[in-house]
Amino acid sequence: MKVRNPRTGKYDYELLEDNAVAVKKKADQIRKSQKEWQHLTIKERVAVLQLWLASFTKYQTEISEQLALDTARKRISQVETNGIIGLMQAWSYRAPQLYQPPAERPSASAATVQIGQQWIPYTLVGVISPWNFPLLLALIDTIPALLAGCGVLLKPSEVTPRFMDGLEKSIAEIPQLAGVLQLVRGGAEAGKAVVNSSDAICFTGSVPTGKKIGAACAERFIPAFLELGGKDPAIVLADADLEVATDAILRSCVGATGQACQSLERIYVDEKIYDEFVDQITIKAKAVTLTINPEKGQMGPLIFEKQAEKIQDHIDEAVAKGARVLAGGKVENIKGGLWCAPTVLVDVDHSMAVMVEETFGPIIPIMSFQTEHQALEWANDSIFGLSASVFSKNKEKAIDIATKIEAGAISINDGSLTNKVFDAEKNSFKESGINGSRMGDAGFLRFFRKKALLIQTAHPDTMAAFEEYQS
Repeated sequence: MKVRNPRTGKYDYELLEDNAVAVKKKADQIRKSQKEWQHLTIKERVAVLQLWLASFTKYQTEISEQLALDTARKRISQVETNGIIGLMQAWSYRAPQLYQPPAERPSASAATVQIGQQWIPYTLVGVISPWNFPLLLALIDTIPALLAGCGVLLKPSEVTPRFMDGLEKSIAEIPQLAGVLQLVRGGAEAGKAVVNSSDAICFTGSVPTGKKIGAACAERFIPAFLELGGKDPAIVLADADLEVATDAILRSCVGATGQACQSLERIYVDEKIYDEFVDQITIKAKAVTLTINPEKGQMGPLIFEKQAEKIQDHIDEAVAKGARVLAGGKVENIKGGLWCAPTVLVDVDHSMAVMVEETFGPIIPIMSFQTEHQALEWANDSIFGLSASVFSKNKEKAIDIATKIEAGAISINDGSLTNKVFDAEKNSFKESGINGSRMGDAGFLRFFRKKALLIQTAHPDTMAAFEEYQS
């Protein structure tokens, strides 16, 4: 498969795709090794992870440079690799605390029965991850699954695959880990093979693909942990600090070029402060610098050319329906890369795709509201329910609004805090996802099935218990 460099537009990397036979062979190898891996103590698995941490650190610069080529983001690539080190350290500390199958106890419903319990990890977890944060979203599920005792078959996106070369080197240096963690290269067909070879699936990506994977998993009777798209709203109340609100919303909308599922994508501002808010955020949006020189600037090119087409379509459709562009507004080809400056749109409404469909780009569409009830109606008028934001100087008022938003995590007086806070469990609402959270303790505990051991301590019932006539 030919892979495009997002900065130059050139196809300068080749990815050799694993076919279904190759994927099954890797899955079979993992299943053999997982039997021993599962029966290690949690502390022994942590010790192996610590060896991987040392190996990963050795290759960190190489992996970061490969990520930077994949995504045209130097600083964020460094943040990603540092984040993985943090995740390994955090789960190495927390997983042993969480792995505490309950002690044997008497049953509350059957007096003569004792209850024991086992926690059984899924033998093989398939992880399919997206292109926007290639390393982080590949390993955010992989690390806790491994510590739970699962084997992992990991297929990162074919759009941003270069980092797998360095990552695979770090894995290969730890034979015990390499037995239970293998990478799969390729696109949709390789992904299907992963689904068909696994006992549970973790998928991060679009709603349409997530629905297909969910249906395939249902057909196979295996769980699917789906973290899908978002169309995150922000509600800016009349008493909000405009400096705080405009800074946070701009960063959340256009940081990482808006290519994050938890980016804010639609902004609702009280009409009393609407004009001032629009003026401030437009000035700040125009001041954002592009990394055309890769050593300078704040915002890189768009990674995926198909997404660039969608972004332009959303802008054009909104303008055709009466929206006005106050900043940006055009996807441009600069030296082969596809660039979109922060785009502020006003006079928008929910008849426009830019307000209801996931755009996944640096777009800031803004509507004014008259009442908080109206703002909440608009915020909840969506098939998505990933996350959201509320801005107000009154903490109690902000929390009251936040409790009424139909989404899994609400940032108050900031945006996209779920990309910093990993220890708060949350669930995706509506079509933004389904099943156990990857955040908080659930990120580890969801990889276990609970087995009950029911121990009779007295003589068991006989057939006399079914006698129709009881004296």
